[in-house]
Amino acid sequence: RNHVMERHYEFDLTYITERIISVFFRPDLEEQWYCRNLQEVASMLKSKHQDKFLLLNLSEKRHDIIRLNPKVQDYGWPDLHAPPLDKICAVCKAMETWLTSDPHNVVVLHCKGNKGKTGVIVAAYMHYSKISAGADQALTTLAMRKFCEDKVSSSLQPSQNRYIYYFGGLLSSTIKMNSSPLFLHQVLIPSLPNFQTGGGFHPFLKIYQSLQLVYTSGIYDPQSSRARKLCVTMEPALLLKGDIMVKCYHRRSRAAEREVVFRVQFHTCTVHGAQLWFGKTELDLACTDDRFPPDATVEFMFSNGPEKMKGRENRRNDASIKVDYNTSDPVVRWDSYENFNLYHQDSPNSQASNSQSPSISRV
Repeated sequence: RNHVMERHYEFDLTYITERIISVFFRPDLEEQWYCRNLQEVASMLKSKHQDKFLLLNLSEKRHDIIRLNPKVQDYGWPDLHAPPLDKICAVCKAMETWLTSDPHNVVVLHCKGNKGKTGVIVAAYMHYSKISAGADQALTTLAMRKFCEDKVSSSLQPSQNRYIYYFGGLLSSTIKMNSSPLFLHQVLIPSLPNFQTGGGFHPFLKIYQSLQLVYTSGIYDPQSSRARKLCVTMEPALLLKGDIMVKCYHRRSRAAEREVVFRVQFHTCTVHGAQLWFGKTELDLACTDDRFPPDATVEFMFSNGPEKMKGRENRRNDASIKVDYNTSDPVVRWDSYENFNLYHQDSPNSQASNSQSPSISRV
């Protein structure tokens, strides 16, 4: 392992193995400093590896990366999120193809954002490379594991760890694949009376399939109820297949703002049975939020058909719980992902789009 870091540089360049390199830039790095340091990185890589390096961009698309090195492949996904399962597989295949085509070839994993992105890919490739393990694979695996443990493990979100587990389990056949679509009938979320100062909790859900919004709930007001759980019922049942993300927001009552309560990602191919549970430690953001009780859970009710589930009729909210179905509320309507990778991050269109977006949380 060879770690290259100078005080005046605003990046971290690490040789994870002799042929896998991580280049990380802080998410809050100013644009001018990022561009300057990106040129430094390109000079370093070209001086040592000439044209033998392939750059895999795990962040948003950028024109300047392509100008500095034409061998760029974009696999970006939103920061702090897990990538789709098929994207993990595509990155691993690209790494293997490039590394096996020439013994002098090296792969560069570029990330401007949270280190968890790099951690997901390195951990996934560790599983993937074991399939065609050679005599030197043990040392390579050890180096990748050490990188994950020392550099990125603390940066991983629960959903990112879950997708690493999915990928490894599917490769080793310890996870059986469910190819059938699922119908989501209900989501049970905890009632959090102390979520904001002075009390108050006004949650609503957004459900995404492959980052495309497929469902938005009304805004719930459980303050007059002592129920520990709120039941969000889909009528009709919501057909889901593939990579699913559920986000629970709190709609602040005194301002046109919202805050993410929890985010959870899962893949329907790993779901077997009618119920899926997630505890606090398995929920992004909530896992480190003291306002979220340690024993609180989020529960999903599935079936293989759209018909109402028998025996679940009693899963109803207290009559005192109010629901506001005002779909014209811009705080509720705003979609955090509709422009992701639509433009290059350093293009004028992207900057204009960001400047015109509503001033509410997009996390």
